[in-house]
Amino acid sequence: MAHSTNNKALSLKDTVVISLMTFALFLGAGNVIFPPALGLEAGTSLLPAMSGFLFTAVGLPAFALVVLGMVGKANQLTSPLATVLNRGFWIGLFVAIGPAFAMPRAVTVAYEMGLRPFVQGDYLLPFAIVFSLITLLLTYNSQKLVDLIGKVMTPAMIIMLAAIAVAALLFPLGNPAEPGGRYAIAPVTEGVMQGYMTMDALAAVGFGWVIIQAINSKGVTSSAQIAKSTMHIALIYSVLMGGCYIALGYVGATATSITQGAANGGEILSFYVYEIFGDSGQLLLAGIIILACLSTTVGLTQANAEYFSSTFKLNRNTVSFTVVIVTCIIANFGLEQIITYSLPAILILCPVALALVVASFVSHYFPQVKPAHNVAMILTLLFGTVDAMHIVGVIPASMDNVFAAHLPLYTVNTSWLIPCLTGIVVQSLMSVLTGSATKTQEAI
Repeated sequence: MAHSTNNKALSLKDTVVISLMTFALFLGAGNVIFPPALGLEAGTSLLPAMSGFLFTAVGLPAFALVVLGMVGKANQLTSPLATVLNRGFWIGLFVAIGPAFAMPRAVTVAYEMGLRPFVQGDYLLPFAIVFSLITLLLTYNSQKLVDLIGKVMTPAMIIMLAAIAVAALLFPLGNPAEPGGRYAIAPVTEGVMQGYMTMDALAAVGFGWVIIQAINSKGVTSSAQIAKSTMHIALIYSVLMGGCYIALGYVGATATSITQGAANGGEILSFYVYEIFGDSGQLLLAGIIILACLSTTVGLTQANAEYFSSTFKLNRNTVSFTVVIVTCIIANFGLEQIITYSLPAILILCPVALALVVASFVSHYFPQVKPAHNVAMILTLLFGTVDAMHIVGVIPASMDNVFAAHLPLYTVNTSWLIPCLTGIVVQSLMSVLTGSATKTQEAI
């Protein structure tokens, strides 16, 4: 296969802009409202809980981005798969993180926290229409997407979040309480589990299409420079997202005096900003949530357009329009219905995406072995389905006890990990012992 001789590097300015865009793409409403809930419940165990959370909520997505940069193109992540598995994975992923779940959720959360506190009556439908139209306008020009999110929307969100973080340090509204629930027993483990459940590693695979395309749009096309640029972007993203999580976790831990009756992290954050900033605090929070959700829907629309237009030769604008229209329709069914019907698929796709990232990482550093993507995906699909059924709560009690006793990591919903890693190792060793890897390389 021919490689580009262009060795142009990404400039510092472009690296910063794309890094800010990457941070904004990941910073959805869930990422803003989850850490306060963790901080409140972890209390005095905030640091160990947050360390575990950062490993899976920031470390895994960053690792996925780095691996995508190594392979050069997002679709190379699945190129060793059988065609049916390849197409099935990408279609399932983009439908799930696009119009079926993540995008409608972003629209409804933006409405619930960005507009509903200020109006009387139900305005979800008109809000969804306006929100969708803005998403379309920002999506139709990919360069404007990079510039707008990287230069305008992200700095605005960072300033807003920084204001909340500084206020939390200067004006804490209470002292951290004793940890509750599983945080009292194993705060690091619980933090790891909660971070894994953010599913940002899945989003990283989808956003890879947008990020690599943004790098290419700056004239950077060589494999080495794409890998280097992606590593720098992943590092900046990790620092920004990690700082955001730590700050918001601290807000939750030190807001004990005003959190009575709070049902979730969103309400904790809402109570806090109102207490500190008054009515202007409500507007501040609304601005953060709407910008976060908008950056997510724009990025996911762009990712869907990149995949379906390049794979099936569809018109990019037509794909974007279809994705946004379907999102607008599904959003009006309400957040609970969206989660109920879409969550199982998301819970299965997330470990499958991680398995493919690990298999690609191994293939990159050990090109002499036959890629183990097929076995990794099949094993992860099987055991990941078991984990998803466990999380959803549909496994019978008798089977649940058997799995808990005999299936490693089942109790932390990662029983797929050991079979996946074992499958990759065994496949790699067999390819070396049988010589199939050498033959494959020679054939290429």
